[in-house]
Amino acid sequence: MKSATKKPRVVIVGAGMSGMLMGIQLKRAGIEDFTIYEKAGDVGGTWRENTYPGLSCDVPAHYYSYPFELNPEWTQLFAKGPEIQKYMRHVANKYGLHEHIEFGQELVDGQHDGQRWHVTTSRGTQDSADILVTACGVLHHPRLPDIPGLDTFAGTRFHSSRWPENFSLEGKRVGLIGTGSTGVQIVTELGLQGVDLKVFQRTPQWVFPLPNRKYHTFERWLLRNIPFLNKIVHRVHEFAFEQFFARAVVQPGWQRRIIARLTQWNLNRVEDPELKRKLTPSDEPMCKRLVISGRFYESVQQPNVSVVDTKIEKITPEGVVTADGQNHPLDVLVLATGFKAHDFMRPMELRTQDGKALSALWDERVRAYRSIALPGFPNFFMLQGPKSPVGNFSLISIAQTQTDYIMDCIRLWQTGEFKTMTPLPRVTEQLDQALANSMDGTVWVTGCNSWYLDENGVPDTWPSTPARFRDYLRSPRLEEFELSR
Repeated sequence: MKSATKKPRVVIVGAGMSGMLMGIQLKRAGIEDFTIYEKAGDVGGTWRENTYPGLSCDVPAHYYSYPFELNPEWTQLFAKGPEIQKYMRHVANKYGLHEHIEFGQELVDGQHDGQRWHVTTSRGTQDSADILVTACGVLHHPRLPDIPGLDTFAGTRFHSSRWPENFSLEGKRVGLIGTGSTGVQIVTELGLQGVDLKVFQRTPQWVFPLPNRKYHTFERWLLRNIPFLNKIVHRVHEFAFEQFFARAVVQPGWQRRIIARLTQWNLNRVEDPELKRKLTPSDEPMCKRLVISGRFYESVQQPNVSVVDTKIEKITPEGVVTADGQNHPLDVLVLATGFKAHDFMRPMELRTQDGKALSALWDERVRAYRSIALPGFPNFFMLQGPKSPVGNFSLISIAQTQTDYIMDCIRLWQTGEFKTMTPLPRVTEQLDQALANSMDGTVWVTGCNSWYLDENGVPDTWPSTPARFRDYLRSPRLEEFELSR
């Protein structure tokens, strides 16, 4: 390979987990000419935005860590949100990212002129770059339910990702809409605190009973003083989740059977027959994202918690009215209703040299080349793009695979292999169709409606294991690109 002679100018969108990793990869390669545009005032992405009670990561903390910056100080198996955000800030400080971040600047527009990208932020700042990378996250834009009267509620209403700072629930009647991972975490926390809580459930979820054990001081001392042990712990968790949960979702086998039995056993701990009926899903475990909680059923059986599975008819200034005509008076309404998972970097608008817009390209169907690039958009890369793995495993691991691939492309650019690279439409379509045809046998096609499915009902996720995804992005295949030299 030729020696790297050119230094690229890189623009990164988002200072969350993936954007920070991209910045660190650039710095480790000796590339300092890059800017990360972040719409908020701090790093951390989802761990900055979400502050709701009970917030935690549903993969082990020692696995949800940058492999080059393992943290011996995690206090429990599934770290709480504030602890993860503290870790993110530590990483940003240690690796000197702040000097590259422009906070309070949301990238709203970008166009390629055939040579470079030209971008504009919400403040009117204009910039140009050889390489553009979006790291906007998947669970980013809140999804609000389409319920009549939602805006008429006279109490306090907010999405779970917009939890008000220092908000007290003492003495308040709280309603929660949604029972996905976020809803379960909120119910578990508030229910055990004695909050007067009414849970409005559209569809019940399977809950895997994995306790969130705390780490002893001695365990943290060992990891702090014997770094090699930290690497072993990271690898053990990675192996366990990739070989168990990751395989269970993509192929039938003993992993899927064990998860089905354990979730059913967990459900059987609910003593009241009527409550158990309400909490019993009709789909297979993992068809929707598997919820992991060791205390949810304990919490939901508390006398201060009630589950309403009758359809919501409307929302009034006083509370919620269900289809059976019953009125549920509330002081607070929390919307744990998820996110627009298929928006990716939108509403940012990107345009090709001839003016074609990303919104038009994705109007019929969201798709990408190997989860990471788009036909017609030269030298453009996405982290956590369409068909990225988004199951019960570490997204840091996935971002590591994708940033490694992007860095390979940048090194080829540096050595003059090309000036621009753009994935061929024909290849992109073939790869996308091959992935769609590979969904048979995955749990996502067993008959449930989940945020994994796109508007056409096709799973918008990786249909195999993380190991095969690493092979999928092992190295750039230049024959699959249109190259300008």
